Amino acid sequence: MNKLITGAIVAAAGIGIATEGMALEWNVSVWGKRRAFTEHIEKLAELVAQKTNGDFTMNVSYGGLSKNTDNLDGISIGAFEMAQFCAGYHPDKNRLITVLELPFLGVEDLKQEVAVSDAVYAHPAVADEMAQWNARLLMTSPMPQYNLVGTGEPRDTLDKMSGMRVRATGGLGEAFEKVGAVPTSVTSSEAYQAMESGVVDTVAFAQHAHLSFGTINEADWWTANLNPGTVNCPVVVNIDAYDALTDAQREALDSSVPEAIAFYLENYGKLLQKWDAVLAEKNVQKVEISEDELAKFRELAAAPISREWIDSMNAQGLPGQELYDLVETTLADAKAKGM
Repeated sequence: MNKLITGAIVAAAGIGIATEGMALEWNVSVWGKRRAFTEHIEKLAELVAQKTNGDFTMNVSYGGLSKNTDNLDGISIGAFEMAQFCAGYHPDKNRLITVLELPFLGVEDLKQEVAVSDAVYAHPAVADEMAQWNARLLMTSPMPQYNLVGTGEPRDTLDKMSGMRVRATGGLGEAFEKVGAVPTSVTSSEAYQAMESGVVDTVAFAQHAHLSFGTINEADWWTANLNPGTVNCPVVVNIDAYDALTDAQREALDSSVPEAIAFYLENYGKLLQKWDAVLAEKNVQKVEISEDELAKFRELAAAPISREWIDSMNAQGLPGQELYDLVETTLADAKAKGM
């Protein structure tokens, strides 16, 4: 019986046992290819192996274990021990963390994104909701504000965005809908094909994804400053597998998270520094949206969508207002500290 099947049975049964000196391998389900978005996972695996002298290792699989949209389901049944997913793939399953995908929250950089994500992940109601899927939130995958690449004439005003067929998920999709665009939530892996075939004419991604999934290669232009928001993509572990770790293994895992995030931020920073060179190399026009247009977009999308989200969560007996306030206060604190 192979390791994956064995791990699934053990974790699903809740009887996973780790003992001192026993070598342990976790299967980790991600997707696409190795890129800036997965470097913290790769670094985490490296650090854990080092700290345990190879007694605890991770097999990071890029699509070999599950579809990205099924990773949370895989965690819930113990098909693998760790996975990455994005909240917008299934907002009904992870309602509370979608607060981090609301448009125009005002997050300015990756450090602030880590701060607000960590605060939300630590909230008891969020932990309880994820526990329904046998998932424990381990760390975020911080991404900068999304921006559009598109074909044809630049969509640099709200009027030009009317009728725009855009790949955008979660709160971003709702924001574009408010200005008359038509959002579709094809997965990141399907975005290039959707753009190439004309199913969409614009795609909202962070920089690394435009590179990794090839959408930049189809683009005529890029919005440098639209910054409507981003998506939130946690890394989670199966609770049974986590609880079955020895004290030494758990310490190696937990202590490696801050180091892995720090490595991710440094690595992503290098990508951002060379982004203008990428645009020039691929002959993609850099488009600046006027402040008047941005202000109109925020007025139409920010407050109404946030209010709708809060009311929806509150109506379900969830602490929507509390979590939204937590994001705002955490962000204000981070900015006051110069993050």
